[in-house]
Amino acid sequence: MNTTTEMKMQAKPYDFTFRPESTALVLIDMQRDFCAPGGFGEKLGNDITLTRSIIPQTQRVLEAARAAGMTVIHTREGHLPDLSDCPPSKLNRGKKQGAGIGDEGPMGRILVRGEYGHDIVDELKPLDGETIIDKPGKGAFYNTELDDVLKQKEITHLLVGGVTTHVCVQTTIREANDRGYDCLLLEDCSAAFDPKDHEDSIRMIHQQGGIFGWTAPSSEFLNAIGGEDHE
Repeated sequence: MNTTTEMKMQAKPYDFTFRPESTALVLIDMQRDFCAPGGFGEKLGNDITLTRSIIPQTQRVLEAARAAGMTVIHTREGHLPDLSDCPPSKLNRGKKQGAGIGDEGPMGRILVRGEYGHDIVDELKPLDGETIIDKPGKGAFYNTELDDVLKQKEITHLLVGGVTTHVCVQTTIREANDRGYDCLLLEDCSAAFDPKDHEDSIRMIHQQGGIFGWTAPSSEFLNAIGGEDHE
């Protein structure tokens, strides 16, 4: 495949065009703490069925992006073991909900870097050489090297998936939009614990002529890139 060829996907609010060599697949926080039993998300009382349900389709997209030689970036939300990078307000909110950041959980200390629960699920494990961004906040640009990494790789377009759609995914897309990146949300490779939050987030991104970017099902990307959709 000639990766310098401009590709087109059907999307909302209109077609999304991209070149694989200047496009990155960004997978947000597909961590055990959000997508596995006993993690932070479940301890807050959430049903993780929806966040787990996107793993197979995200695998297909990840494999297609790798085959095309695209840049792949994974993010993980979490904090230093001494919690010095976690604002007191964030700590207090978690404790009030019954699952404090840094507390012991079934997979180690909740949302602490280096713990088992903090890492990415096995199905989407990063390959050697793929960038992992450890972020202390909701957005992947806040207090991280992400912008520098993208600029060094001459990335202009982002395909974004992960969890949760209305929090870390949407925050990252908004941050990217302000920095001049063209972003497309892969609708079926992102999820929220509440389906309405997911649906509302999709609309927020592509409304008003694409105020924050584009949205499309992953089948459109797979068709454009030459992968297969096995759903």
